[in-house]
Amino acid sequence: MELGQMVSAAREVFSARLVYGDPVERGGTVVIPAATVFGGGGGGDAEVLPVRQGAGFGVFARPAGAFVVRDGGVTWVPAVDVTRLGLVAAVAVVALARILAKRS
Repeated sequence: MELGQMVSAAREVFSARLVYGDPVERGGTVVIPAATVFGGGGGGDAEVLPVRQGAGFGVFARPAGAFVVRDGGVTWVPAVDVTRLGLVAAVAVVALARILAKRS
């Protein structure tokens, strides 16, 4: 894939469609899902390598929440990241166990 093709592909990926999902309507309520998206890319040219040009990019996305449109108003409902909550709980238990062990 040439550099120009990579840039075109990156433009398609880094769009509002990646951040905001398709709205879902049920019973007069519209839900618009949203995500937090990070990305980056790079490229280069080196004469010391057998391949003279290179480029790449990456994307990281996580659910952030959803906008809920109901009765003429909009509210934000954050997504609950169960993995992060579990990690925080595990760290808290280990820290508490160490504190209690030092007091004994």
